[in-house]
Amino acid sequence: MKKTIRNFLTAAGAIAAIALACMPAAAQNKLTINADQGKDVISKHIYGHFSEHLGHCIYGGYWVGEDSPIPNTRGIRNDVVKALKDISIPNLRWPGGCFADEYHWMDGIGPRDKRPKMVNTHWGGVTEDNSFGTHEFLDLCEQLGCEPYICGNVGSGSVEEMSKWVEYITFDGESPMSKLRRENGRDKPWKVRFWGVGNENWGCGGNMTAEFYTDQYKRYATYCRNYGDNRLYKIAGGPNEGDYHWMETLMKNAARQMQGVSLHYYTVPKNWGDKGSATVFDEAEYFETISKTLRMEELVSRHSSIMDQYDPMKRVGLIPDEWGAWYNVEPGTNPGFLFQQNTMRDAIVAGINLNIFNAHCDRVKMTNIAQTVNVLQAVILTDKEKMTLTPTYWVYWLYKVHHDATLLPVQFSCNKYEVGGRKIDAVSISASKDASGKVHITLVNLDPNKEQLVDGELRGMAGKNISGKILTSPKLNDYNSFERPNTVGVKDFSGAKLSSGKLTITLPPKSVVMVEIGG
Repeated sequence: MKKTIRNFLTAAGAIAAIALACMPAAAQNKLTINADQGKDVISKHIYGHFSEHLGHCIYGGYWVGEDSPIPNTRGIRNDVVKALKDISIPNLRWPGGCFADEYHWMDGIGPRDKRPKMVNTHWGGVTEDNSFGTHEFLDLCEQLGCEPYICGNVGSGSVEEMSKWVEYITFDGESPMSKLRRENGRDKPWKVRFWGVGNENWGCGGNMTAEFYTDQYKRYATYCRNYGDNRLYKIAGGPNEGDYHWMETLMKNAARQMQGVSLHYYTVPKNWGDKGSATVFDEAEYFETISKTLRMEELVSRHSSIMDQYDPMKRVGLIPDEWGAWYNVEPGTNPGFLFQQNTMRDAIVAGINLNIFNAHCDRVKMTNIAQTVNVLQAVILTDKEKMTLTPTYWVYWLYKVHHDATLLPVQFSCNKYEVGGRKIDAVSISASKDASGKVHITLVNLDPNKEQLVDGELRGMAGKNISGKILTSPKLNDYNSFERPNTVGVKDFSGAKLSSGKLTITLPPKSVVMVEIGG
């Protein structure tokens, strides 16, 4: 009898095991998108860029001069302009960075052979010949079809100097500055909305206290005038990372005189003394990099909370105008030029940050990745006539569907990615609806080892057509070189299915995916 029972239980267990094996795996990544409930708009300016007089960002990156054999338009590289137009670059911040607070704009106007030279004390101690100045920068922005974001000199400049710069660029009447502009070849003024009043004034921009800078900001803001119909969007020099006292001081005492306040935060895998290699890292260092990237959520949330106390209507924008990954420079390069390679890891860093900024678009109105060409987390690398597009570039190409689209509320719970007993969410996500009614979802699988199945529901829309694009690579440290420019690139994605409002998306390991749903 016992043997019979034992055989029966064994058989029953085997049948149960087979039944369980035949059942589909339960997805722990649960997603609900409400396609009819969006209210906040993701400003295209969240996808802005930053270019400083640093290393080969300006010289060799954008500017080669009219006599260069590299194809150019008035000295500006045609290939770089085309690449940036292809990602619909909305704005460009210039001339710095730390360089901004030692830059005197009158040195960069007039005949180039008569412009005074200076030493770039922050970045390599090289000679800056000022051949790329105000007119060249604004010509670049016109070629790109983007808005200029000019950062003024508070650290070593004067109120008068910045006031005259605004007048030189934007005043259409008769004045000494508009006369000087016309003498230098520009009759009509430019439209320039975005003006930064100093840069990192807690550090390289003057080592000021929050209280002292706030008083300085109010002086400068007073004399930066609106001319004609050009209305300035004045951006105060905000805090470094988690300096909440700086934000509190600024908002409490100067919120009424500003339209935006900056925030700087860099993802540094190790420490400032040894930041880690851009291309040689193990999974533990990758996990640390992503964990530090995710801190952007905390910083944006906490700084926004302080801003809410003094600006509950969210009139003042939070502007993270320097962000990105910062590693040790490539071996054999000038340490002051901040040249680093750009891998699949950096694409994941970019995708996470942009999803965070999208989620906070009620307060975050503009951001600028550092930096556009050849410096830090660049989207483009150049070497003389050669150019290549980095994995980060392709994230911007995928995410341009979010420009000026309506943020859609999502409910999302996901698996964890674990290394060494530490856990983080395995998937980052953002969703929006564009003016034509199409829904776009951007997803990042942070886990380099496991695919993630997202089981979702699309509400408020009878979606019919679904397609997608994917950015991934066999290895986390894969990158695009001048010799192998297509190692990491975008391909069609077939891992998204939609049926009767039920959505399933299978994300390969270490991937950035964009899904489009049409009616």
